[in-house]
Amino acid sequence: MTAPGGPPQQGAAAPPPEPAHPPGGRALLVLAHPRADSLTSRIARRTRDRLEARSFTVDLLDLHAEGFDPRMTPLDEPDWGDRDKAYSPEVRAHMARIEAADVVVVVFPLWWFGLPAVLKGWIDRVWNYGFAYGRSAPRLRGKRMLWVGLVSYQQAEFARLGWDDVVTRTLATGISAFCGIEDAAVHLVYDSLEAGEAALTAADEGLDAFAP
Repeated sequence: MTAPGGPPQQGAAAPPPEPAHPPGGRALLVLAHPRADSLTSRIARRTRDRLEARSFTVDLLDLHAEGFDPRMTPLDEPDWGDRDKAYSPEVRAHMARIEAADVVVVVFPLWWFGLPAVLKGWIDRVWNYGFAYGRSAPRLRGKRMLWVGLVSYQQAEFARLGWDDVVTRTLATGISAFCGIEDAAVHLVYDSLEAGEAALTAADEGLDAFAP
């Protein structure tokens, strides 16, 4: 026997550690591709199913299907003198969807070594001053974010050219961390034009590492 407050008896099983990220929660899944039959769209739908199997409630935001306009307008241009500026109703609705999420997952093809125009415009208009950045206590702090990008290059060549570091730093640091999301990961699916079904498995690996 052990006195109260004393060390546990030899051989007593220690309680299992708490998971770093308990399963479940609310996920915003953002898709940026114009075709519903594209590999990017297939990966997004598969990601939705896998998140739901992990007890997430998933809000699928298909930027093209929902008709999101990526063009900046005067109404949504940042006012550096007013961090509480009232943005357009469309943008405020998108901000609310981000705020409601515990996890944000973005699935997109890498075009010209960057984000597709519709996704870049979504970041420009929605991840705006006073909402995503510009405050001493970031409103998005505590959220988690996964970027899943489809790359036509083979991994070795992409790394040799240095683009893997550039893309990862731009997304994880230049966008996520800049907006207060420190727990951010970038998973690139390589050889996307030739990989076929293997690309689905490669995307799965990124989600498994991010939300086991």
